[in-house]
Amino acid sequence: QVQLAESGGGLVQPGGSLRLSCAASGSILVINSMGWYRQVPGKQRELVAVTSGGGKITYADSVKGRFTVSRDNAKNTVYLQMNSLKPEDTAVYSCYAVIRTISYAGPYWGQGTQVTVSS
Repeated sequence: QVQLAESGGGLVQPGGSLRLSCAASGSILVINSMGWYRQVPGKQRELVAVTSGGGKITYADSVKGRFTVSRDNAKNTVYLQMNSLKPEDTAVYSCYAVIRTISYAGPYWGQGTQVTVSS
């Protein structure tokens, strides 16, 4: 089994910063893509930032220049540094990873962490 454990969400004022972490654990052979999506109630889940196994990084236009995604492959962990946060960044942020185990290869999701940007 594979688990993704997220941490780092919370309440922050506009203009503030937060850092999210997501650690993958279990019977992992290979991790390909890792990254973050977010969802607001009543809207579709949207990509925030993803890093491929080869190092290519994709950001949503709305977060470019403010958010930075990074990975520590030795720790099977992905981070999302969020700066200059805006109220419209408020959402549930979910960790995403494409992982190969002995018996399965495919996407895994964390349970989500709430980020609220409000004064």
